[in-house]
Amino acid sequence: MTASDRGIDRAGVVAVIGTGTMGQGIAQVALAAGHPVRLYDAAPGRAAQAADAIAARLGRLVAKERLTAADRDAALGRLAPVADLADLAEAELVVEAILEELGAKQQLFTALESVVSDGCLLATNTSSLSVTAVAGVLRRPGRLIGLHFFNPAPLMPLVEVVRGAATDEAAADRAHATVAAWGKTPVRCADTPGFIVNRIARPFYAEAFRAYEERAADPATLDAVLRESGGFRMGPFELTDLIGQDVNEAVTRSVWEALFHDPKFTPSLAQRQLVAAGRLGRKTGHGWFDHSEGAGRPAPHTAEPCEPPAKVALHGDLGPAQGLVGLIEEAGIPVTREPVGGHLALPDGTRLSLTDGTTATDDPFAATVRFDLALDYRTAARVALAPSPAVTEESLRSAIGLFQALGKAVSVVQDVPGMVVARTVAMLVDFAEDAVARGVASPEDVDTAMLTGVNYPRGPLAWGYALGARWVRDTLRNLHQACPTGRYAPSQALIRRAAADERLL
Repeated sequence: MTASDRGIDRAGVVAVIGTGTMGQGIAQVALAAGHPVRLYDAAPGRAAQAADAIAARLGRLVAKERLTAADRDAALGRLAPVADLADLAEAELVVEAILEELGAKQQLFTALESVVSDGCLLATNTSSLSVTAVAGVLRRPGRLIGLHFFNPAPLMPLVEVVRGAATDEAAADRAHATVAAWGKTPVRCADTPGFIVNRIARPFYAEAFRAYEERAADPATLDAVLRESGGFRMGPFELTDLIGQDVNEAVTRSVWEALFHDPKFTPSLAQRQLVAAGRLGRKTGHGWFDHSEGAGRPAPHTAEPCEPPAKVALHGDLGPAQGLVGLIEEAGIPVTREPVGGHLALPDGTRLSLTDGTTATDDPFAATVRFDLALDYRTAARVALAPSPAVTEESLRSAIGLFQALGKAVSVVQDVPGMVVARTVAMLVDFAEDAVARGVASPEDVDTAMLTGVNYPRGPLAWGYALGARWVRDTLRNLHQACPTGRYAPSQALIRRAAADERLL
Protein backbone atom coordinates (compact mmCIF):
# COMPACT_ATOMS: atom_id res chain seq x y z
CA MET A 1 0.00 0.00 0.00
CA THR A 2 1.44 3.37 -1.01
CA ALA A 3 1.34 6.57 1.05
CA SER A 4 -1.30 7.99 -1.28
CA ASP A 5 -3.51 4.94 -0.67
CA ARG A 6 -3.25 5.41 3.11
CA GLY A 7 -3.76 9.14 3.42
CA ILE A 8 -1.84 11.11 6.00
CA ASP A 9 -0.85 9.30 9.18
CA ARG A 10 -3.07 9.75 12.21
CA ALA A 11 -0.13 11.28 14.06
CA GLY A 12 0.41 13.78 11.25
CA VAL A 13 -0.26 17.42 12.03
CA VAL A 14 -3.26 19.01 10.29
CA ALA A 15 -3.22 22.79 10.03
CA VAL A 16 -6.37 24.82 9.43
CA ILE A 17 -6.05 28.40 8.24
CA GLY A 18 -9.11 30.60 8.67
CA THR A 19 -11.08 30.17 11.86
CA GLY A 20 -14.62 31.06 10.91
CA THR A 21 -17.46 28.57 11.16
CA MET A 22 -16.10 26.36 8.40
CA GLY A 23 -12.51 26.45 9.61
CA GLN A 24 -13.57 25.53 13.13
CA GLY A 25 -15.70 22.69 11.77
CA ILE A 26 -12.86 21.23 9.70
CA ALA A 27 -10.53 21.47 12.69
CA GLN A 28 -13.08 19.61 14.82
CA VAL A 29 -13.33 16.85 12.19
CA ALA A 30 -9.53 16.43 12.13
CA LEU A 31 -9.41 16.36 15.93
CA ALA A 32 -12.11 13.67 16.03
CA ALA A 33 -9.97 11.61 13.65
CA GLY A 34 -7.08 11.76 16.13
CA HIS A 35 -4.78 14.30 14.50
CA PRO A 36 -2.82 17.04 16.22
CA VAL A 37 -4.38 20.26 14.89
CA ARG A 38 -2.90 23.73 14.54
CA LEU A 39 -5.20 26.74 14.08
CA TYR A 40 -4.02 29.90 12.40
CA ASP A 41 -5.78 33.13 11.52
CA ALA A 42 -4.27 36.36 10.23
CA ALA A 43 -6.40 38.37 12.67
CA PRO A 44 -4.69 38.50 16.08
CA GLY A 45 -6.49 36.52 18.77
CA ARG A 46 -8.91 34.82 16.36
CA ALA A 47 -7.19 31.42 16.50
CA ALA A 48 -7.36 31.36 20.30
CA GLN A 49 -11.04 32.35 20.18
CA ALA A 50 -11.70 29.56 17.70
CA ALA A 51 -9.97 27.04 19.98
CA ASP A 52 -12.23 28.15 22.83
CA ALA A 53 -15.30 27.80 20.59
CA ILE A 54 -14.27 24.26 19.59
CA ALA A 55 -13.73 23.39 23.26
CA ALA A 56 -17.23 24.65 24.04
CA ARG A 57 -18.75 22.53 21.26
CA LEU A 58 -16.92 19.44 22.46
CA GLY A 59 -18.18 20.20 25.95
CA ARG A 60 -21.75 20.23 24.66
CA LEU A 61 -21.17 16.85 23.02
CA VAL A 62 -20.02 15.51 26.40
CA ALA A 63 -23.16 16.92 28.04
CA LYS A 64 -25.27 15.11 25.43
CA GLU A 65 -23.28 11.91 26.02
CA ARG A 66 -22.08 11.83 22.43
CA LEU A 67 -18.46 12.12 23.54
CA THR A 68 -16.67 11.01 26.68
CA ALA A 69 -14.92 13.55 28.86
CA ALA A 70 -11.66 11.65 28.38
CA ASP A 71 -11.95 11.85 24.58
CA ARG A 72 -12.74 15.56 24.81
CA ASP A 73 -9.70 16.19 26.99
CA ALA A 74 -7.49 14.17 24.65
CA ALA A 75 -8.76 16.10 21.63
CA LEU A 76 -8.20 19.46 23.30
CA GLY A 77 -4.71 18.34 24.23
CA ARG A 78 -3.98 17.98 20.50
CA LEU A 79 -5.41 21.41 19.60
CA ALA A 80 -3.12 24.42 19.49
CA PRO A 81 -3.76 27.94 18.18
CA VAL A 82 -0.66 29.51 16.66
CA ALA A 83 0.24 33.10 15.91
CA ASP A 84 2.57 32.73 12.93
CA LEU A 85 2.57 30.78 9.67
CA ALA A 86 6.04 29.51 10.58
CA ASP A 87 4.42 27.52 13.37
CA LEU A 88 2.82 25.29 10.71
CA ALA A 89 6.15 23.91 9.48
CA GLU A 90 5.42 20.39 10.74
CA ALA A 91 2.04 20.11 9.05
CA GLU A 92 1.39 17.18 6.72
CA LEU A 93 -1.90 18.70 5.55
CA VAL A 94 -2.92 22.36 5.47
CA VAL A 95 -6.58 23.18 4.81
CA GLU A 96 -7.37 26.79 3.92
CA ALA A 97 -10.79 28.20 4.78
CA ILE A 98 -10.31 31.96 4.39
CA LEU A 99 -12.42 34.44 2.44
CA GLU A 100 -13.48 33.58 -1.12
CA GLU A 101 -11.01 35.85 -2.86
CA LEU A 102 -8.58 34.40 -5.40
CA GLY A 103 -5.74 36.82 -4.72
CA ALA A 104 -5.88 36.23 -0.98
CA LYS A 105 -5.77 32.47 -1.41
CA GLN A 106 -2.91 32.63 -3.90
CA GLN A 107 -0.92 34.88 -1.58
CA LEU A 108 -1.49 32.54 1.35
CA PHE A 109 -0.41 29.37 -0.46
CA THR A 110 2.62 31.12 -1.95
CA ALA A 111 3.72 32.01 1.59
CA LEU A 112 3.03 28.47 2.80
CA GLU A 113 5.33 26.95 0.18
CA SER A 114 8.33 28.45 1.96
CA VAL A 115 7.13 27.15 5.34
CA VAL A 116 5.91 23.56 4.96
CA SER A 117 7.85 20.53 3.71
CA ASP A 118 7.73 19.43 0.09
CA GLY A 119 5.63 16.44 1.17
CA CYS A 120 2.91 18.54 2.78
CA LEU A 121 -0.48 18.33 1.09
CA LEU A 122 -2.16 21.70 0.51
CA ALA A 123 -5.95 21.99 0.29
CA THR A 124 -8.40 24.80 -0.36
CA ASN A 125 -11.98 24.63 0.87
CA THR A 126 -13.18 27.00 -1.85
CA SER A 127 -16.74 26.50 -3.02
CA SER A 128 -16.74 28.91 -5.95
CA LEU A 129 -13.18 29.57 -7.14
CA SER A 130 -11.08 27.53 -9.53
CA VAL A 131 -8.69 25.16 -7.77
CA THR A 132 -6.52 25.37 -10.89
CA ALA A 133 -6.32 29.15 -10.58
CA VAL A 134 -5.50 29.00 -6.86
CA ALA A 135 -2.61 26.61 -7.62
CA GLY A 136 -1.47 28.44 -10.73
CA VAL A 137 0.99 30.74 -8.93
CA LEU A 138 2.69 27.98 -6.92
CA ARG A 139 6.12 26.55 -7.43
CA ARG A 140 4.69 23.03 -6.98
CA PRO A 141 1.02 23.26 -8.01
CA GLY A 142 0.68 19.48 -8.18
CA ARG A 143 0.24 19.12 -4.42
CA LEU A 144 -2.72 21.50 -4.13
CA ILE A 145 -6.16 19.93 -4.03
CA GLY A 146 -9.69 21.15 -3.38
CA LEU A 147 -11.38 19.75 -0.26
CA HIS A 148 -14.87 21.21 -0.31
CA PHE A 149 -16.57 20.49 3.01
CA PHE A 150 -20.24 21.26 3.54
CA ASN A 151 -21.53 23.25 6.49
CA PRO A 152 -21.66 22.21 9.30
CA ALA A 153 -18.51 20.20 8.61
CA PRO A 154 -18.71 17.94 11.71
CA LEU A 155 -22.22 16.79 10.71
CA MET A 156 -22.29 16.83 6.92
CA PRO A 157 -20.76 13.63 5.49
CA LEU A 158 -19.88 14.84 1.98
CA VAL A 159 -16.49 16.19 0.95
CA GLU A 160 -15.80 16.99 -2.71
CA VAL A 161 -12.18 16.13 -3.54
CA VAL A 162 -11.43 18.47 -6.43
CA ARG A 163 -8.50 17.82 -8.74
CA GLY A 164 -7.19 20.92 -10.47
CA ALA A 165 -5.65 20.82 -13.92
CA ALA A 166 -2.15 20.57 -12.41
CA THR A 167 -2.98 18.41 -9.37
CA ASP A 168 -0.91 15.24 -9.14
CA GLU A 169 -2.92 12.03 -9.13
CA ALA A 170 -1.04 10.89 -6.03
CA ALA A 171 -2.08 14.06 -4.19
CA ALA A 172 -5.72 13.51 -5.13
CA ASP A 173 -5.54 9.87 -4.00
CA ARG A 174 -3.93 10.85 -0.71
CA ALA A 175 -6.54 13.50 -0.03
CA HIS A 176 -9.36 11.06 -0.86
CA ALA A 177 -7.92 8.43 1.49
CA THR A 178 -7.46 10.98 4.25
CA VAL A 179 -11.04 12.21 4.07
CA ALA A 180 -12.33 8.62 4.03
CA ALA A 181 -10.24 7.83 7.12
CA TRP A 182 -11.93 10.78 8.83
CA GLY A 183 -15.26 9.02 8.44
CA LYS A 184 -16.47 11.32 5.69
CA THR A 185 -17.88 10.43 2.27
CA PRO A 186 -15.39 11.69 -0.32
CA VAL A 187 -16.32 12.06 -3.98
CA ARG A 188 -13.83 12.86 -6.73
CA CYS A 189 -14.53 15.62 -9.19
CA ALA A 190 -12.79 17.72 -11.78
CA ASP A 191 -12.17 21.42 -11.31
CA THR A 192 -15.29 22.77 -12.98
CA PRO A 193 -17.57 25.65 -11.91
CA GLY A 194 -19.71 24.53 -8.98
CA PHE A 195 -17.89 21.18 -8.75
CA ILE A 196 -20.61 18.48 -8.43
CA VAL A 197 -23.26 19.69 -5.99
CA ASN A 198 -23.34 23.41 -6.75
CA ARG A 199 -23.36 22.67 -10.48
CA ILE A 200 -26.05 20.00 -10.62
CA ALA A 201 -28.29 21.52 -7.92
CA ARG A 202 -28.92 24.78 -9.76
CA PRO A 203 -32.26 23.68 -11.36
CA PHE A 204 -33.73 22.83 -7.97
CA TYR A 205 -33.74 26.52 -7.17
CA ALA A 206 -33.91 28.01 -10.66
CA GLU A 207 -36.98 26.11 -11.89
CA ALA A 208 -39.04 26.88 -8.80
CA PHE A 209 -38.08 30.54 -9.01
CA ARG A 210 -38.95 30.57 -12.71
CA ALA A 211 -42.32 28.93 -12.00
CA TYR A 212 -42.92 31.67 -9.43
CA GLU A 213 -41.99 34.34 -11.98
CA GLU A 214 -44.46 32.71 -14.40
CA ARG A 215 -47.09 32.95 -11.63
CA ALA A 216 -47.62 29.21 -11.56
CA ALA A 217 -48.14 29.40 -7.80
CA ASP A 218 -46.98 31.20 -4.67
CA PRO A 219 -43.74 30.19 -2.87
CA ALA A 220 -45.50 28.24 -0.10
CA THR A 221 -47.40 26.13 -2.64
CA LEU A 222 -44.35 25.52 -4.83
CA ASP A 223 -42.38 24.43 -1.75
CA ALA A 224 -45.17 22.10 -0.67
CA VAL A 225 -45.41 20.46 -4.10
CA LEU A 226 -41.67 19.83 -4.25
CA ARG A 227 -41.64 18.45 -0.70
CA GLU A 228 -44.82 16.41 -0.67
CA SER A 229 -44.85 15.23 -4.28
CA GLY A 230 -41.19 15.45 -5.28
CA GLY A 231 -39.92 14.04 -2.01
CA PHE A 232 -37.38 16.80 -1.35
CA ARG A 233 -36.69 17.47 2.32
CA MET A 234 -37.19 21.23 1.98
CA GLY A 235 -38.63 23.41 -0.73
CA PRO A 236 -36.29 25.82 -2.56
CA PHE A 237 -37.90 28.96 -1.16
CA GLU A 238 -37.63 27.92 2.49
CA LEU A 239 -34.19 26.43 1.89
CA THR A 240 -32.72 29.57 0.34
CA ASP A 241 -34.21 31.63 3.17
CA LEU A 242 -32.23 29.34 5.50
CA ILE A 243 -29.03 29.47 3.43
CA GLY A 244 -29.29 33.21 2.78
CA GLN A 245 -30.54 34.65 -0.49
CA ASP A 246 -27.27 36.52 -0.99
CA VAL A 247 -25.23 33.33 -0.56
CA ASN A 248 -27.40 31.21 -2.84
CA GLU A 249 -27.69 33.92 -5.50
CA ALA A 250 -23.93 34.49 -5.43
CA VAL A 251 -23.25 30.79 -6.08
CA THR A 252 -25.74 30.75 -8.96
CA ARG A 253 -24.24 33.89 -10.47
CA SER A 254 -20.69 32.58 -10.02
CA VAL A 255 -21.43 29.32 -11.85
CA TRP A 256 -23.32 31.18 -14.60
CA GLU A 257 -20.48 33.63 -15.16
CA ALA A 258 -17.80 30.92 -15.03
CA LEU A 259 -19.71 28.99 -17.71
CA PHE A 260 -19.80 32.05 -20.00
CA HIS A 261 -23.47 32.89 -19.34
CA ASP A 262 -24.79 29.49 -20.40
CA PRO A 263 -28.61 29.98 -20.46
CA LYS A 264 -29.10 26.74 -18.54
CA PHE A 265 -27.59 28.46 -15.49
CA THR A 266 -29.30 31.87 -15.80
CA PRO A 267 -29.95 33.41 -12.36
CA SER A 268 -33.40 34.45 -11.15
CA LEU A 269 -34.45 38.09 -11.43
CA ALA A 270 -36.90 37.62 -8.57
CA GLN A 271 -34.12 36.36 -6.30
CA ARG A 272 -31.83 39.20 -7.40
CA GLN A 273 -34.52 41.68 -6.37
CA LEU A 274 -34.76 40.05 -2.95
CA VAL A 275 -31.04 40.49 -2.47
CA ALA A 276 -31.16 44.08 -3.69
CA ALA A 277 -33.93 44.77 -1.18
CA GLY A 278 -31.89 43.30 1.68
CA ARG A 279 -34.41 40.51 2.18
CA LEU A 280 -31.84 37.80 2.65
CA GLY A 281 -33.90 35.26 4.58
CA ARG A 282 -33.91 34.25 8.22
CA LYS A 283 -30.78 36.24 9.07
CA THR A 284 -32.50 39.53 8.16
CA GLY A 285 -36.00 38.54 9.24
CA HIS A 286 -37.45 38.47 5.74
CA GLY A 287 -36.76 36.64 2.48
CA TRP A 288 -39.32 34.83 0.41
CA PHE A 289 -41.16 34.51 3.73
CA ASP A 290 -41.56 36.78 6.75
CA HIS A 291 -39.40 35.45 9.60
CA SER A 292 -40.05 38.24 12.07
CA GLU A 293 -41.14 37.28 15.56
CA GLY A 294 -44.73 36.13 15.61
CA ALA A 295 -45.04 35.90 11.84
CA GLY A 296 -46.83 32.80 10.65
CA ARG A 297 -45.77 30.78 7.63
CA PRO A 298 -48.28 31.06 4.76
CA ALA A 299 -50.11 27.83 4.01
CA PRO A 300 -49.91 26.25 0.56
CA HIS A 301 -52.93 26.45 -1.67
CA THR A 302 -54.91 23.27 -1.10
CA ALA A 303 -58.17 22.47 -2.86
CA GLU A 304 -61.35 22.00 -0.85
CA PRO A 305 -62.82 18.46 -0.69
CA CYS A 306 -64.49 17.37 -3.94
CA GLU A 307 -66.40 14.32 -5.08
CA PRO A 308 -64.41 11.79 -7.11
CA PRO A 309 -65.68 10.51 -10.47
CA ALA A 310 -67.81 7.37 -10.55
CA LYS A 311 -65.27 5.74 -12.88
CA VAL A 312 -62.30 6.54 -15.11
CA ALA A 313 -60.99 5.10 -18.35
CA LEU A 314 -57.30 4.30 -18.84
CA HIS A 315 -56.15 4.89 -22.40
CA GLY A 316 -52.83 3.16 -23.08
CA ASP A 317 -50.47 3.63 -20.13
CA LEU A 318 -49.37 6.58 -18.03
CA GLY A 319 -45.61 6.07 -18.33
CA PRO A 320 -43.88 7.09 -15.08
CA ALA A 321 -47.31 7.60 -13.48
CA GLN A 322 -48.61 4.10 -14.24
CA GLY A 323 -48.66 3.31 -10.52
CA LEU A 324 -51.67 5.60 -10.18
CA VAL A 325 -53.88 2.99 -11.82
CA GLY A 326 -53.49 0.52 -8.97
CA LEU A 327 -54.12 3.25 -6.41
CA ILE A 328 -57.33 4.27 -8.17
CA GLU A 329 -58.58 0.69 -8.16
CA GLU A 330 -57.62 0.29 -4.49
CA ALA A 331 -59.72 3.39 -3.75
CA GLY A 332 -62.74 1.58 -5.20
CA ILE A 333 -63.04 3.62 -8.39
CA PRO A 334 -63.64 1.36 -11.42
CA VAL A 335 -61.07 1.62 -14.21
CA THR A 336 -61.93 0.58 -17.76
CA ARG A 337 -59.13 0.11 -20.27
CA GLU A 338 -58.63 1.25 -23.83
CA PRO A 339 -55.54 0.20 -25.82
CA VAL A 340 -54.40 3.53 -27.28
CA GLY A 341 -53.28 6.77 -25.68
CA GLY A 342 -51.46 7.83 -22.56
CA HIS A 343 -54.07 9.36 -20.29
CA LEU A 344 -57.01 8.86 -17.99
CA ALA A 345 -60.46 10.03 -19.07
CA LEU A 346 -63.22 11.28 -16.80
CA PRO A 347 -66.80 10.26 -17.67
CA ASP A 348 -67.35 13.55 -19.51
CA GLY A 349 -64.25 12.97 -21.68
CA THR A 350 -61.88 15.36 -19.87
CA ARG A 351 -58.36 14.00 -20.08
CA LEU A 352 -55.95 13.63 -17.15
CA SER A 353 -52.33 13.16 -18.20
CA LEU A 354 -48.88 13.39 -16.71
CA THR A 355 -47.16 16.61 -17.67
CA ASP A 356 -44.68 16.13 -20.49
CA GLY A 357 -43.32 19.65 -20.86
CA THR A 358 -46.30 20.84 -22.87
CA THR A 359 -49.24 22.62 -21.30
CA ALA A 360 -52.76 21.36 -20.87
CA THR A 361 -53.79 24.18 -23.18
CA ASP A 362 -51.62 22.63 -25.93
CA ASP A 363 -53.81 19.51 -26.10
CA PRO A 364 -55.79 19.87 -29.37
CA PHE A 365 -58.04 16.88 -28.75
CA ALA A 366 -59.91 17.55 -25.53
CA ALA A 367 -60.25 19.55 -22.36
CA THR A 368 -57.21 18.44 -20.39
CA VAL A 369 -55.89 18.51 -16.85
CA ARG A 370 -52.19 17.88 -16.43
CA PHE A 371 -50.91 16.36 -13.19
CA ASP A 372 -47.35 16.70 -11.93
CA LEU A 373 -44.65 14.10 -11.45
CA ALA A 374 -44.20 12.45 -8.06
CA LEU A 375 -41.24 10.60 -6.61
CA ASP A 376 -43.65 7.82 -5.61
CA TYR A 377 -47.38 8.26 -6.19
CA ARG A 378 -48.20 5.81 -3.41
CA THR A 379 -46.35 7.75 -0.71
CA ALA A 380 -46.79 11.26 -2.12
CA ALA A 381 -48.92 13.44 0.14
CA ARG A 382 -49.75 16.07 -2.46
CA VAL A 383 -50.27 16.29 -6.23
CA ALA A 384 -50.40 19.42 -8.36
CA LEU A 385 -52.97 19.80 -11.15
CA ALA A 386 -53.06 22.33 -14.00
CA PRO A 387 -56.26 22.63 -16.09
CA SER A 388 -56.62 24.05 -19.57
CA PRO A 389 -59.12 26.89 -20.07
CA ALA A 390 -61.50 24.39 -21.72
CA VAL A 391 -61.91 22.40 -18.48
CA THR A 392 -65.19 23.16 -16.75
CA GLU A 393 -65.37 23.83 -13.02
CA GLU A 394 -67.32 20.58 -12.59
CA SER A 395 -64.65 18.56 -14.43
CA LEU A 396 -61.84 20.17 -12.44
CA ARG A 397 -63.62 19.31 -9.21
CA SER A 398 -63.97 15.73 -10.40
CA ALA A 399 -60.23 15.57 -11.16
CA ILE A 400 -59.44 17.02 -7.74
CA GLY A 401 -61.77 14.50 -6.09
CA LEU A 402 -60.03 11.63 -7.90
CA PHE A 403 -56.66 12.44 -6.33
CA GLN A 404 -58.23 13.25 -2.98
CA ALA A 405 -59.78 9.77 -3.03
CA LEU A 406 -56.20 8.46 -3.21
CA GLY A 407 -55.37 10.31 0.01
CA LYS A 408 -53.60 13.24 -1.64
CA ALA A 409 -53.84 16.93 -0.95
CA VAL A 410 -54.31 18.75 -4.24
CA SER A 411 -52.82 22.06 -5.32
CA VAL A 412 -54.20 23.61 -8.49
CA VAL A 413 -51.50 25.64 -10.24
CA GLN A 414 -51.39 27.70 -13.39
CA ASP A 415 -50.93 25.86 -16.67
CA VAL A 416 -47.18 26.37 -17.24
CA PRO A 417 -44.90 24.03 -19.24
CA GLY A 418 -43.53 21.17 -17.16
CA MET A 419 -45.44 22.26 -14.05
CA VAL A 420 -43.20 22.10 -10.95
CA VAL A 421 -41.67 18.72 -10.06
CA ALA A 422 -41.39 17.40 -13.61
CA ARG A 423 -39.42 20.34 -15.01
CA THR A 424 -37.18 20.37 -11.93
CA VAL A 425 -36.38 16.67 -12.02
CA ALA A 426 -35.92 16.59 -15.80
CA MET A 427 -33.36 19.38 -15.53
CA LEU A 428 -31.56 17.72 -12.60
CA VAL A 429 -31.28 14.48 -14.58
CA ASP A 430 -29.99 16.34 -17.63
CA PHE A 431 -27.42 18.29 -15.61
CA ALA A 432 -26.20 15.05 -14.04
CA GLU A 433 -25.91 13.25 -17.38
CA ASP A 434 -24.06 16.22 -18.84
CA ALA A 435 -21.66 16.40 -15.88
CA VAL A 436 -20.72 12.74 -16.23
CA ALA A 437 -20.24 13.06 -19.98
CA ARG A 438 -17.95 16.04 -19.44
CA GLY A 439 -15.80 14.14 -16.95
CA VAL A 440 -16.83 16.19 -13.93
CA ALA A 441 -17.34 13.03 -11.87
CA SER A 442 -18.30 9.37 -12.14
CA PRO A 443 -21.98 8.38 -12.15
CA GLU A 444 -21.58 6.84 -8.70
CA ASP A 445 -19.98 9.96 -7.25
CA VAL A 446 -22.61 12.23 -8.82
CA ASP A 447 -25.50 10.39 -7.18
CA THR A 448 -23.60 10.02 -3.90
CA ALA A 449 -22.87 13.75 -3.84
CA MET A 450 -26.49 14.74 -4.42
CA LEU A 451 -27.81 12.26 -1.87
CA THR A 452 -25.35 13.16 0.90
CA GLY A 453 -24.56 16.80 0.08
CA VAL A 454 -28.09 18.15 -0.42
CA ASN A 455 -30.23 15.25 0.82
CA TYR A 456 -32.05 14.58 -2.44
CA PRO A 457 -34.60 11.77 -2.18
CA ARG A 458 -32.95 9.94 -5.08
CA GLY A 459 -29.74 10.42 -7.03
CA PRO A 460 -30.53 12.29 -10.27
CA LEU A 461 -29.01 9.58 -12.46
CA ALA A 462 -30.96 6.85 -10.67
CA TRP A 463 -34.06 9.03 -11.01
CA GLY A 464 -33.41 9.33 -14.72
CA TYR A 465 -33.12 5.56 -15.07
CA ALA A 466 -36.42 5.11 -13.22
CA LEU A 467 -38.23 7.66 -15.39
CA GLY A 468 -36.58 6.56 -18.62
CA ALA A 469 -34.17 8.71 -20.59
CA ARG A 470 -36.71 9.07 -23.41
CA TRP A 471 -39.30 10.59 -21.10
CA VAL A 472 -36.76 13.05 -19.70
CA ARG A 473 -35.49 13.94 -23.19
CA ASP A 474 -38.96 14.43 -24.63
CA THR A 475 -40.07 16.51 -21.66
CA LEU A 476 -37.08 18.81 -22.11
CA ARG A 477 -37.63 19.02 -25.86
CA ASN A 478 -41.19 20.13 -25.24
CA LEU A 479 -39.99 22.69 -22.69
CA HIS A 480 -37.40 23.89 -25.18
CA GLN A 481 -40.09 24.34 -27.82
CA ALA A 482 -42.13 26.42 -25.36
CA CYS A 483 -39.08 28.44 -24.32
CA PRO A 484 -36.50 28.30 -27.13
CA THR A 485 -33.65 30.10 -25.34
CA GLY A 486 -31.43 27.04 -24.92
CA ARG A 487 -32.25 26.72 -21.23
CA TYR A 488 -34.17 23.47 -21.71
CA ALA A 489 -32.39 21.99 -24.72
CA PRO A 490 -31.48 18.42 -23.72
CA SER A 491 -27.77 17.73 -23.48
CA GLN A 492 -26.05 15.52 -26.02
CA ALA A 493 -25.37 13.03 -23.23
CA LEU A 494 -29.09 12.68 -22.52
CA ILE A 495 -29.91 12.45 -26.22
CA ARG A 496 -27.39 9.62 -26.62
CA ARG A 497 -28.74 7.74 -23.61
CA ALA A 498 -32.31 8.06 -24.85
CA ALA A 499 -31.28 6.82 -28.28
CA ALA A 500 -29.53 3.83 -26.70
CA ASP A 501 -32.68 3.03 -24.72
CA GLU A 502 -34.73 3.16 -27.92
CA ARG A 503 -32.42 0.67 -29.62
CA LEU A 504 -33.05 -1.78 -26.79
CA LEU A 505 -36.81 -1.77 -27.43
